[in-house]
Amino acid sequence: MSQRVFSGIQPSGVPTLGNYLGAIRNWVPMQDTHESIFCVVDQHAITMWQDPKELTRQTRDMAAALLACGLDPERCILFVQSHVHAHTRLAWIFNCVARIGWLNRMTQFKDKAGKDRENAGAGLYVYPNLMAADIHAYHATRVPVGEDQKQHLELANDIAEKFNHDYGVEFFPHIDAHIMGVAARVMSLRDGTKKMSKSDPSDQSRINLNDDADTIALKIRRAKTDPEPLPSEMQGLEGRPEARNLVGILAAITDTTPEAVLREYGGQGFGSFKGVLADALVAHLSPIASEAQRLLADPGAVDALLRRGADRARAIAEPIVAKAEELVGFLPPR
Repeated sequence: MSQRVFSGIQPSGVPTLGNYLGAIRNWVPMQDTHESIFCVVDQHAITMWQDPKELTRQTRDMAAALLACGLDPERCILFVQSHVHAHTRLAWIFNCVARIGWLNRMTQFKDKAGKDRENAGAGLYVYPNLMAADIHAYHATRVPVGEDQKQHLELANDIAEKFNHDYGVEFFPHIDAHIMGVAARVMSLRDGTKKMSKSDPSDQSRINLNDDADTIALKIRRAKTDPEPLPSEMQGLEGRPEARNLVGILAAITDTTPEAVLREYGGQGFGSFKGVLADALVAHLSPIASEAQRLLADPGAVDALLRRGADRARAIAEPIVAKAEELVGFLPPR
């Protein structure tokens, strides 16, 4: 039997190139090698305040983008987190299993809460427990994650081990991280030391999957670089984060390596190189944007696909979480 994979993505609307190259594109082949469950995690999204109408729209936009990128409801399960109540039921149990000291070590809370931690929502603090529940509700054993989520995955294993120990069972399995490969971290087009992000106030810092050809070309043309030509070897990219980022993007979008890119384009200036990169991005992303637009023309059909995915997810998660509740000692509902 193939391993069960679970992964989630926040409904930030249309994904960025960073979301696509760092995660979504790597999910697509997993549909053929693993039992794959993918989730739009709207409950995680509200750990920071969201405009309700925007959250609804962005959840649907993200789902359409995932479908356009190649997630197939016949080959995987795709659903919205809040549609499967087993997640929050298990998360409450995990809130009671996880230790305060463990959560205090989570660096993402410190980063997102900033200096005004006393005003941060409690949901942001216990966010990693919900993430653990997302995975363990399906007895998933493999999770594709970026480096920035490895700490949360370690916590999910700690919670599972403590639950198993406290209740004298071997119920929740160990989760293995599947770390993404090349271009797992696509950086900002305006600052090569920062990750490409939807939260950056400048739209020029990122490529969105629904950007048209002219917008992509303009953003790449305006992307920050340095005055030196491209080197012929990787050592020449040291201390040049923007150059390294553009080389990595071209390598990822054309399914090659940064070394091969430098062998071909070393010695060139960024003027011509940016033209090559823009053309490659347009060729790759335009079909995705067109398909997402087609899907969103019929939002009811997208919603129906997500409801069917939730039914399938519920069929897996419900007995697992019901058993966890029984192990804790909850009185059966019927």
